[in-house]
Amino acid sequence: MTQTDTTDRLTRCKEILANLIAFPSVSADGNRAVTDYLADMLTQAGARVEVMPDATGLQANLFASIGPDTDDGIILSGHTDVVPVVDQPWTHDPFAMTEADGRLYGRGTCDMKGFVAACVAMAPEFAARDLTCPVHFAFTHDEETGCFGAQRLTALLRERNFRAMGAIIGEPSLMQVIDGHKGCYEYTTHVTGLEGHGSAPDLGVNAVDFAARIVLKLVELRDVLKTRAPADCPFDPPHSTINVGALRGGHVHNIIAGTARIDWEMRPVQQSDADFVKAELAAFVDILRNQMQATYPAADIRTDIVGEVVGLIPEPVNPARTLAMALTGANGAGLVPFGTEAGLFQSIGIPSVICGPGSIAQAHKPDEYIDVSELGRCLEMLGRLADQLEQR
Repeated sequence: MTQTDTTDRLTRCKEILANLIAFPSVSADGNRAVTDYLADMLTQAGARVEVMPDATGLQANLFASIGPDTDDGIILSGHTDVVPVVDQPWTHDPFAMTEADGRLYGRGTCDMKGFVAACVAMAPEFAARDLTCPVHFAFTHDEETGCFGAQRLTALLRERNFRAMGAIIGEPSLMQVIDGHKGCYEYTTHVTGLEGHGSAPDLGVNAVDFAARIVLKLVELRDVLKTRAPADCPFDPPHSTINVGALRGGHVHNIIAGTARIDWEMRPVQQSDADFVKAELAAFVDILRNQMQATYPAADIRTDIVGEVVGLIPEPVNPARTLAMALTGANGAGLVPFGTEAGLFQSIGIPSVICGPGSIAQAHKPDEYIDVSELGRCLEMLGRLADQLEQR
């Protein structure tokens, strides 16, 4: 690889990234336009491309392949949605990439259109090689709101009995190899009671009272989870956690609260903990609901799932980790506190690892950026992947 070739790769990558940033693919608004652009780019590179829209047509996953049709390929995965910029004090246009002082600014540069751009920039090179196994591109929607696109995609791949040697999810990790993170399960519990005058509390059903009991139950379960920590758990803390983020309800001092809402989450280190919490809470809620309905039959407690993202569990043998370490020169793998789509691929039997350009410290912030040098390192990794997969 000559210096000219390296420069051409980076120039191509930056051009693609600028185009990706120009699509304001905020999760709530849809990612179809950016997905169609990527589909066109990959089709031009010679990939076999499938666009998978959701029921609305506004969101879509993309799955594309280059190379032979075998079951030992490598998946390069990233999401194309971004978080909002509303009320953030940007000094650059968030949807027009700006280069300054060795950095590329714009919403999604780091999280994670930079990795997507690098993959697409390398697609013509993958297509020009005589690959021993396929390279797959998996670009998803709605990662920021609950990994809904990746859940749809991995469910479809499972139905098709799809197999791959491994998946590299390019979330920003400063090109460090990451093989583990906790799950992230987010919920909103709605409590509906009966309003009335505060002077006669027994004639109403106070939603705040019952919501408070649910919060106390969650606190109790949080303490129980500490006793369920697996031996030699690598996470910090080494047990599943519960956090109550918000409790809202009622209006004023002298009205029995008719509604309340609890926003809460758990981050399980093992699936059995998530199942335990949900079963214990459901049984407790049944008791509370019966108490409420004894006074007011229409009273209710409902828990909505905001998102259930499974964790990435470190495994003794992980071909994707071995590959990523070889490609980057790393001598080990680490853990991260944030959630990704990697565990979803792992859950369908595809060994998975996280390794991508940029720092998570820049994600979701005003003036989000990625260092140009990080894109260069990512392109070098993908170039080594092409070399390794080429027919000798």
